Amino acid sequence: MKRLFLIITVAAIVLSLTGCLYPEERRAENRIPYKDQINMVQNAIDQYIQNEGGLLPIKTKESSTPIFQKYPVDFNKLIPRYLPEPPGSAYESGGIFQYVLTYVETDPTVKLIDLTLVETIRDINMRIHFYRERHGYPPYKEPVDQESGYFTLDYQKLGYEQVPFVKSPYSGKNLSLFIDTNGEIFVDYRPDLYEALNTFKHDYKHGDDIRYLLVDNYDFVPVFSVPYTVKNNDPIFLTE
Repeated sequence: MKRLFLIITVAAIVLSLTGCLYPEERRAENRIPYKDQINMVQNAIDQYIQNEGGLLPIKTKESSTPIFQKYPVDFNKLIPRYLPEPPGSAYESGGIFQYVLTYVETDPTVKLIDLTLVETIRDINMRIHFYRERHGYPPYKEPVDQESGYFTLDYQKLGYEQVPFVKSPYSGKNLSLFIDTNGEIFVDYRPDLYEALNTFKHDYKHGDDIRYLLVDNYDFVPVFSVPYTVKNNDPIFLTE
């Protein structure tokens, strides 16, 4: 009886701490990228651009920042005149999505970054850092293909019992990861691109960057991606 009471007490404490660590805006119901939240932010940004003579409400990033991470929305510039607060799904409100802009020069459009991808890649990068300190180079395993210069990783040498993956924000499928010769980790979006090429009408040809097929048809950007092109209606790496 005493043991049961102890278990119940400990469980109550854990639940209490969980409530403190994850306030209302961090709970599951606010982690969904509701379309109306995206539309709300888009409307606010459209008004801001119109009133501010074409200026964008974005945070300043270095010019070398990857294109799909380069223009994060700065909610401080939108609140309180255009928005009462950031949407519940936004990172700034405890959500797991970062709001970014695409097509900033022609048609600024709100899209999302799924930050759960960032957590997985951050963990891999940390392990690679410690591995390189001991060995001088990442634990490359084998080439992804014969031309791109990308490699799979020997995850066992990094201390993983199972091969890590990220969940696709497009299909929900598990996507693998690869590394380039500079030691940078990327998500392999070829399964999503293959599906998109066979689902949506397009006029992409060999040499075009087909990642925008995902951008144009979904709410998410393919973060941590390399350029891809199309060959015989299959996605392949776009190499120079």
